[in-house]
Formats: sequence, structure tokens, C-alpha cells
Amino acid sequence: MKFINKLFRNEAGATAIEYGLIAALIAVAAITAMQGLGGQLKTTFNTTSSAMASANAPSA
Repeated sequence: MKFINKLFRNEAGATAIEYGLIAALIAVAAITAMQGLGGQLKTTFNTTSSAMASANAPSA
């Protein structure tokens, strides 16, 4: 009976699960933020590349 009472009072497993859930939530938030930033970054690089290509074009 003492073993079962110890098992119910032991919260180390619950704490580990909570930390795992927090880490998963942070990972999902980071992935979402990086996807949004990636789209903006792609647009910026395409604009810069187009501007450099037109500036580097030979004059007629």
C-alpha cells in the first residue's frame, strides 16, 4: 500500500510531460514564425535580385 501511495505522490513524470508539452508548443510557434519570415525574405531577395540585374544590364 505504501508503494501505491508513493506512486501517486511522485510528480516527476508529470513534470517531464509538462516540459515536453512546453517544448512542443515553442517548436510549433518557432516553425510558424519562420515560415512567415521565409516568405517575406524570399520577396526581399527577389526584389533585390531584379534591381541588381536591371542595374547590371548593358546599355543600348
